[in-house]
Amino acid sequence: MLQHTTEAVGAHGTFHPFLLGWIVLLPLLGFLINGVLALMWWRRGPAPAGPEPSEQEAHAHGGDAHPGVEEQHPAPLDKPWTRTLPSLVAPGVVLAAFAIALVNFWGMLGAELHEPVIERYWSWMPVGSLQVDAALQLDQLSMLMTLIITGVGALIHVFSVGYMREDPGYPRYMAYLNLFIFFMLVLVLGASYPVMFVGWEGVGLCSYLLIGFWFKEQANADAGKKAFIVNRIGDAGFLIAMMLMFANLGTLSFSEVFAAAPGGLAYGGVVVTAVCLFLFLGAAGKSAQIPLYIWLPDAMAGPTPVSALIHAATMVTAGVYLVVRSSVLFTMAPTASLVVALIGALTAIFAATIGLKQWDIKKVLAYSTVSQLGFMFAAVGMGAYVAGVFHLMTHAFFKACLFLGSGAVIYAMHHALHATHNPADAQDMRNMGGLKRYLPVTFATMGIATLAIAGVPPFAGFFSKDEIIGAAWLGAGGTSPMAQATLLGIPGTAVMGFIGGTLTIAALLTAFYMGRMMLYTFFGPNRTGAEEERHLHEAGPTMTVPLVALATLSAVGGFLNVEHEVPIVGWFDFGQGAALHHWLHPVIAGSEEVVRANLGELMEPHHAWWPIVLAIVIGVGGLLLARALLNPDALRPAGVEPDYTSAPERVLYNKYWIDELYHALVVRPVNVVSQVFYRVFDRGIIDGIVDGGARMLQGIGLYTGTRVQTGQTNTYAFVIIIGVLVVLGAFTL
Repeated sequence: MLQHTTEAVGAHGTFHPFLLGWIVLLPLLGFLINGVLALMWWRRGPAPAGPEPSEQEAHAHGGDAHPGVEEQHPAPLDKPWTRTLPSLVAPGVVLAAFAIALVNFWGMLGAELHEPVIERYWSWMPVGSLQVDAALQLDQLSMLMTLIITGVGALIHVFSVGYMREDPGYPRYMAYLNLFIFFMLVLVLGASYPVMFVGWEGVGLCSYLLIGFWFKEQANADAGKKAFIVNRIGDAGFLIAMMLMFANLGTLSFSEVFAAAPGGLAYGGVVVTAVCLFLFLGAAGKSAQIPLYIWLPDAMAGPTPVSALIHAATMVTAGVYLVVRSSVLFTMAPTASLVVALIGALTAIFAATIGLKQWDIKKVLAYSTVSQLGFMFAAVGMGAYVAGVFHLMTHAFFKACLFLGSGAVIYAMHHALHATHNPADAQDMRNMGGLKRYLPVTFATMGIATLAIAGVPPFAGFFSKDEIIGAAWLGAGGTSPMAQATLLGIPGTAVMGFIGGTLTIAALLTAFYMGRMMLYTFFGPNRTGAEEERHLHEAGPTMTVPLVALATLSAVGGFLNVEHEVPIVGWFDFGQGAALHHWLHPVIAGSEEVVRANLGELMEPHHAWWPIVLAIVIGVGGLLLARALLNPDALRPAGVEPDYTSAPERVLYNKYWIDELYHALVVRPVNVVSQVFYRVFDRGIIDGIVDGGARMLQGIGLYTGTRVQTGQTNTYAFVIIIGVLVVLGAFTL
């Protein structure tokens, strides 16, 4: 029997959550149904065609396979319901969760909530003073994240129906997607750090399952393991942070931690700084920041819709959500916050430089994701929490559109190459070109998303990304709380000035490499091949409709947060104003109180014209620069186009050889030490003691068994007589 209570402390108006638990349970139900279907299919035996190749390697190895092409794996034992039911159940449960979330959203709009609404179900960890309930928390931040996860997630599920329907592991794939959504919802709706950590670990598990979905290829299995292991490093930081919080505050519930921290911890003290740095370590692992970013580009080994789900709207944004959720703590630790902002800015420009020279269309988008996450962390580290969440939201729109668009391109390329048995790489942009003639919907939608990420007004990225850069320049002028802090003796204003300059350059690089991707993919002559060109065509409605929906959100999503007092930006205020700032204000009000209590009232920021003009010039100029410097007409197919010859190009193409460096400095030494422990301690000492004891007992048994248990009746009778005489003699003494 579940104990269920609802708490709405300080709520103005009437708001009662509507089926809050079902938002979480519906994807779990979908996972169970699709999981049963996957097991039933598996019990009938696999398809006879052998292992599934990954998207990257299907043609590289001369195969004629693609997960979305019907001819890939003929499965005569398969039945229609193993395709139909997952196609209905998986998107259906997520759409139902989105509908329930919308009902709750409309209810919250009608009530002015200044405190979170908490639903407690049962006592999960009643251990002494540690009391952790299985509870969900609904406030403005978790509501926004829920809408993004279920809304964008539902579109990705629909896209997956067309993209993955003919894959032999289709029910298993849909089960994993549903499970991923379930854990992500637990992460953002959990009312305490431990409940959040359950979702945190769950999405890590699901990323391993989805990235390594085609696990029969060693490279895919290795990519899944890499993501799992790197995230475990960050998770250790999260655990340490929770231990420090409980040791110093005696609670792990969000509401209780944020209420107790201002009085229980010293502003800028060692404890709160350590807590925030360890939390950021966890966030850096989940959201792929330096030095734990290395797993995310390799995650391209999974199906393309997985990339859209993980890299756009869900898992990689969990770290940003963690920092914003803990805004009270991070505001109390200005040094740690500056570290977050600085690492974010460095990650943004570092990943952007790598994206300049990648040929794999998904790798370009992967490093773009790492870079855009850097923008988000720079924002929340500078105390611009709403700006960080705003970019998280718009990034979910345009990056999901770009990833799904790249999936539509790969789908078409694989279909064409499969039809002619061409072993060329379907993800290499050198093998594309001129695709706008054959994929007009994909071209238009990806074009809108490209304008959005480049920061061209009035598309979404113009409002969100450039608000982050503007916050950096305002901080350099001293109007940010973090500007009053220092980092290793360097004034916060100088640090934020450096961050502003770094993000400005990263924004220019973003526009350039996105323009490069669009030019080489959709413009110029078609390099697929004359015969293959006849087989290029647009995908079906299950793949194009989600693209159109996401492109629409990429076009209009920025209007949700227009600050009318900002030059040029105010032109787009049609009465909605800074809606997102007003919506999220109750969530970050605690951090504002910390600032007032410790720094007093800060001067009002003066919004200048030049940063906005500079942002527009960068967005438009980066795209025009790509058009001026790059010539898609001169590009040749991958088999003909020579590799990079100049040193800078090779450095960027090989990603600064960071993976090789990690392998030499971390992986190889750990393997050597593990072998030493295995041979000396495990086999030599531990096994020696255990096996030695066993051999000693075995020897005793063999000795006594062969000499005492002879099997001769006269010997046994003689021993019995001797024993009787000994006993009788003992009684006569």
